[in-house]
Amino acid sequence: MPSAKTRFLDLCAQAVRRGKLVKLTLSDYWGADATLRNVFVRPVVLRDGPRLSFVYRHATRDITKNLAQEEGLAQVATLLAAEFQTANLFTTDRSAQLEQRDGRKPRLVMGKPNHAPARELKHDRTKRRLIDPQASPWLCALGVTSADGKVAKGMEAKFRQINKFVELLQHLMTESRFEASDSFTLVDMGCGKGYLTFAAYEFLRMQVKQLKIRGVEARPELVELCNRVAAENKFGGLHFEAGTIEGTSLEHVDVLVALHACDTATDDAIAKGIEAGASLILVAPCCHKELRPQLRPPPVLAAALKHGILRERQAEFVTDALRAALLEWAGYDTKVFEFISTEHTAKNLMIAAVKRERVLNREEEARRVAALAAFYGIRSQRLAGQLGFELDQPRMDTDEHG
Repeated sequence: MPSAKTRFLDLCAQAVRRGKLVKLTLSDYWGADATLRNVFVRPVVLRDGPRLSFVYRHATRDITKNLAQEEGLAQVATLLAAEFQTANLFTTDRSAQLEQRDGRKPRLVMGKPNHAPARELKHDRTKRRLIDPQASPWLCALGVTSADGKVAKGMEAKFRQINKFVELLQHLMTESRFEASDSFTLVDMGCGKGYLTFAAYEFLRMQVKQLKIRGVEARPELVELCNRVAAENKFGGLHFEAGTIEGTSLEHVDVLVALHACDTATDDAIAKGIEAGASLILVAPCCHKELRPQLRPPPVLAAALKHGILRERQAEFVTDALRAALLEWAGYDTKVFEFISTEHTAKNLMIAAVKRERVLNREEEARRVAALAAFYGIRSQRLAGQLGFELDQPRMDTDEHG
């Protein structure tokens, strides 16, 4: 007859391989680390496939490790051999508890299932957040969650925004043909309190051996807070610094992020991303002041744009349309879309630019930029100036090539 522990490990293996594992809890720690309390294991689906997520709960922090399924099962066996006396397994068709107390024969107690059946569990997995509030203590330090891992009142929209950002980052990095490598650099320009900077680090740190994420923020008190939280969570590759977008120097960057940089600061961020050779540029523009005084709409729009609110929205449209067109001219495939619902924030538009592998007809792209600017009477724009694109002369320049 196999031992109680052997039968328990077999039940774990069956649950994992058949997709029926809900969670596994290890408790009654008796190892050498005085701060370790529990280990929680649950199934997750990452970019590289199914994994077992281990959350090591210490007295003051949590450490998360994602392991391949077979490697994870071997780790469970190791932990039960020398460090934990009790384990509780929860699957969609049963529960089981292993007790191995000092001086007593190990005992396996079977129980009824108390979790969703497999069909519902699969549905739950599709809704699972990439950032787990109970396994991400930095969320608590930044005020997004409470000490018990629940989203704090009033921060629900921020938590949804954080997860939406990571989902978009995952999708766009796949589209930009990103592959897990030895090193990876992301810069978040104007990162504020660092919510999305931390989320990017949490998402990428299990995929890259040498991850370097840099947050740039003008307010020193926020820089101090973020660096302290990063140190407390032992995020060695995450660093924050005081500075402006315009005044920050960049070398090579894989991903550049600038969300809600005010007015032409978005242009500064885009220009720096292009100059640094970023494979992916993500910006969510804010405050479109530069072009509004220049707008000279064609006669057919003149009557409509005498209304202030319509003129303001037209200025937003023209500004971001020009940015997208200039990015196309600079060698990027560009998308403009709604980042999150307007019920969460009015600043919900995002421009995502993925660097092309192929070179398209640059003269044709230049003609599109020039035509758009000319239609609205725009003669100068910050990003165009930084890229050396003269809006008031491109028709002459492109005609020479055509």
